[in-house]
Amino acid sequence: QVQLVESGGGSVQSGGSLRLSCAASRIDLKYDKMGWFRQAPGKEREGLSCISVDGTILYADSVKGRFAISRDNVENTMYLQMNSLKPEDTAVYYCAGDVGVYGSTCTFSSGEYQHWGQGTQVTVFS
Repeated sequence: QVQLVESGGGSVQSGGSLRLSCAASRIDLKYDKMGWFRQAPGKEREGLSCISVDGTILYADSVKGRFAISRDNVENTMYLQMNSLKPEDTAVYYCAGDVGVYGSTCTFSSGEYQHWGQGTQVTVFS
């Protein structure tokens, strides 16, 4: 059974940084499209960043220039480096993955990802 396990969440002051990890098992990240999503209380799940099989990366406007997605194919782990955090970044953060196609760009449509982690809480206080 595919497992995605997030870690690295926590509480940080506004302007600070956190690095989220998504460790994958029974799934090979280099053959999968992967994404980071978040959901704040009372809000819809929001796609933040994704990485395609060919390495193409997308960012949502809300995090562009502040967050960076990366993938370590040896460790089979995906990361989200989050800098210049703001209180509005407070949410539960999820990683997601599914089989990808080389040359097909990932999207922020949550319905296109079959596998999801349990989520990790990020709280940014001012």
